[in-house]
Amino acid sequence: RGLEELLVIEEKRSFVELQMRDILIDEARHPRVTGKRDEEGRVLVPADGELDADRIALILARRLERRIGPPTITAHAALLEALRDRQAPITLRRQAWFCSGCPHNRSTVVPEGSLAGGGIGCHSMALTMDRHNVGLTAMGGEGAHWVGAAPFTEMPHFFQNLGDGTFCHSGSLAIRQAVAAGTSITYKILYNGAVAMTGGQDAAGALPIPALTRRLEAEGVKRILVTTDAPEKYRGVSLAGIAEVWHRDRLLEAQSALAAIPGVTVLLHDQQCAAEKRRLRKRGKQAEPQTRVFINERVCEGCGDCGKKSNCLSVQPVETEFGRKTQIHQSCCNKDYSCLLGDCPAFLTVEPVGPAPQKERRLTPVEAELPEPALTVPADGFALHMMGIGGTGVVTVSQILGTAAMLDGRHVRGLDQTGLSQKGGPVVSDLKIAARPIDGANKVSAGGTDLYLGFDLLVAADSGNLDKADPGRTVAVVSTSQMLTGQMVVDTAVHFPELGSTLLSIDRVSRKDENVYLDAGAIAEGLFGDHMATNPLMLGAAYQAGALPISAASIEQAIRLNGVSVEMNLLAFRWGRMVVVDGKRVEAAVRKATGREIETRTLSPEAQRLVDAAGVEGETRRLLEVRVPELIEYQSVSYARQYTDFVATVARAEAERVPGRTGLSEAVARHLFKLMAYKDEYEVARLHLKHRVAATLTERYPDGVRVRYHLLPPLLRALGLKRKLELGTWLDGLFRVLVALRRLRGTALDVFGRAQVRRVERQLIGEYGGLVDKALIGLSPESYERAVTLANLPDVIRGYEDVKLRNVRRFRDEVRALGF
Repeated sequence: RGLEELLVIEEKRSFVELQMRDILIDEARHPRVTGKRDEEGRVLVPADGELDADRIALILARRLERRIGPPTITAHAALLEALRDRQAPITLRRQAWFCSGCPHNRSTVVPEGSLAGGGIGCHSMALTMDRHNVGLTAMGGEGAHWVGAAPFTEMPHFFQNLGDGTFCHSGSLAIRQAVAAGTSITYKILYNGAVAMTGGQDAAGALPIPALTRRLEAEGVKRILVTTDAPEKYRGVSLAGIAEVWHRDRLLEAQSALAAIPGVTVLLHDQQCAAEKRRLRKRGKQAEPQTRVFINERVCEGCGDCGKKSNCLSVQPVETEFGRKTQIHQSCCNKDYSCLLGDCPAFLTVEPVGPAPQKERRLTPVEAELPEPALTVPADGFALHMMGIGGTGVVTVSQILGTAAMLDGRHVRGLDQTGLSQKGGPVVSDLKIAARPIDGANKVSAGGTDLYLGFDLLVAADSGNLDKADPGRTVAVVSTSQMLTGQMVVDTAVHFPELGSTLLSIDRVSRKDENVYLDAGAIAEGLFGDHMATNPLMLGAAYQAGALPISAASIEQAIRLNGVSVEMNLLAFRWGRMVVVDGKRVEAAVRKATGREIETRTLSPEAQRLVDAAGVEGETRRLLEVRVPELIEYQSVSYARQYTDFVATVARAEAERVPGRTGLSEAVARHLFKLMAYKDEYEVARLHLKHRVAATLTERYPDGVRVRYHLLPPLLRALGLKRKLELGTWLDGLFRVLVALRRLRGTALDVFGRAQVRRVERQLIGEYGGLVDKALIGLSPESYERAVTLANLPDVIRGYEDVKLRNVRRFRDEVRALGF
């Protein structure tokens, strides 16, 4: 009684507010009740999103300003508004993705022209990918929208995703209603043996697949196809009469076959959950396959076909001297082998000879004293905002720091915001440390963090996280390692944002002169051979930068108490400190640990004469020094001379008409080489012999390895074979013969040169030269950037066979779009 206004703050729709109105409505003099809307009907407390402390503060400030309006409230509200209204950087967002080796990577793909209904849990991520998945229903409603829509559309059939856990919960009822309605629909049931989104539990009430097929048959399903990566385990197993077992490589064929059958059909995809498989292997409860996949990066064209077919995060793009290529990230590879389906001769599989070596981490000790840093953040009332990628240990670091602070006698409050973290999505953890109990919110407010600890550059550059930083308060310690996103796996046109602009967006909102940036991923892989050492290494860098008011002894004790990879994590923490103390020492240690000493290049006399005769300097000369020897080995000295003569012509025209610029000649040096050194059978053989993957594995496998090439010979391709063959190192003899016959390239005796792709490759060399000549006519400062863009266009010409021919068409379309 005696109040003028009651402001009700509650999330989502009003509930308490309505009850308060009902209680007070009969009072003669009752206070005004506001909440979702103010007295004038305007939105006051939003019904969407999270009501964090900052959002509530702004709501309260708007109401209090009208009544009492103290300057402190107005000033704080203005500060919050200013922090949230800062210009957001344009950057690539990290999107949650299926795990490496996840069965969803292939099972959610549908035949061309088909649609599939979205499922719940992990299935929902397919909605954010280019997989023709539409719609989303509650558990048990899968396919119901199609049952209702089917009579009113000309589309004859629909696919519906359904997990085994959802099927046991209520999805079986969805299938029954579709059978009762007589709708043509195929339910794609993923039988992966785990409820992965919530921790890998068994699906309650799950039936073995043989019993499940019989149940589905009894309920009226017309046909069932079981696809699996291990068809042999179904030998002698009694399935329903309408069920048949196919290999998972026939997934698309199986879907097309089921789509042609009127009524309800079921595709049962039997493949273990990748996350659960990884857990069981780590605990020694499931055997670790010994076969590993490698890519010869010199043979690789970086076309992305393996990424598109596998959708796997372990198939990672890497920038090399010869452009963007692909590599298999060994420490996170789940050994699913789907990447081998890529139409590319660069793949090899490797098995150890004899007993498999025990997995041992490389442990590089710190052999130097580490000085104690001067503190640059408050010792009391400290706030930390850290962010990274799910599954890499962000929450673990938060727990370690919280434990360390308590060991130091401090009070701690924290909040972990994980979201789709276990699927590679962003993870954010907040931590507050103080000498007295903390009464405020456990989430760091806008502009309220003292340490901005970014384990991933993309998540660190996200505007929602940058809101927590303040240029007068925040020290940023951020890893610059380029951790790929799922979009980069499936689309070669998606590149990591330019590093300088990304760091600038962080510097702009923090104490830039005290910030620390380091390639923590490369250091961790180099010193320990394990990317999981990245986060403790970052922790060490933050400590040595004076941005952590916790003792090193307590942090190390907390690492011991955590009990996981203790020795590696302790060393990683110390090496992180060393990065700040002496970065050069760390670089030297990485080179020593990996055996990557600085390469020195010695040119043959013929190559030296060609490079000197070109008369170019700087980066253009360096490009020639790398590429001229390759072209001599590829074909001949005269072939390499054609290359250097053309580059020299471009460089002279560029120097004459646009003095001081070298971008055009550099682009021509890169891309004319790419077109002239097209990878036919002779060149693939040469590169496999010259750049032997097995030679790089002697330290890991001292007893040697068995190497298998995965190739599809052109004759067998012409006869209709679609699967690559697995061939042993006896093929090296044939490779040597092919290398010796490379002089036949382009002649009437070149049996491989008659294929369409080879004719196109030869044609492209002259076509590109003509386009560059055309760009040189009238070259001026005004037309320069257009000419450079043209010279760089062959970068899109990637891949082998049909993949390459598609990219050639794209190249020619882009040339026309430029007006050439």
